[in-house]
Amino acid sequence: MTYAPRSRTARATGSYANIGLETEVLGATPERLVSLLFRGALKAISQARHHLHGGNIAERGKALSKAIDIVDSGLKAGVDTERGGEVARLLIASYELIIRDLMLANLHSDEAKLDAAEKMLIDLASAWHTAVDPQFSDPPPSH
Repeated sequence: MTYAPRSRTARATGSYANIGLETEVLGATPERLVSLLFRGALKAISQARHHLHGGNIAERGKALSKAIDIVDSGLKAGVDTERGGEVARLLIASYELIIRDLMLANLHSDEAKLDAAEKMLIDLASAWHTAVDPQFSDPPPSH
């Protein structure tokens, strides 16, 4: 019995995961898309933490850039400031603080800043899930 080389198996698994994510995204409501953005940002932070502990600066930077992009271009950009009023302004300020903490975590290899950003995202995701998308079940990444 033979097995595919590890790299081919890993590629196949990655492709399968990407197809699953694509299917989930294409069939998602706007509320579920926000939940998926939270999941993606938290996953990227978890990966960044792993690379921080492993001393892999380049991969840590990639993971944090991905988290920042999700928060900035996804979560923050999706806030309706016209209809959201003061709550929307406070939410945008929270996202900006998260982005700042993620940038500082990368710049200074600062796990405390990474922790702060992750905690804020977990709290916001939890509030979102409670108020808007209670069927979404995705435990936050543990470290």
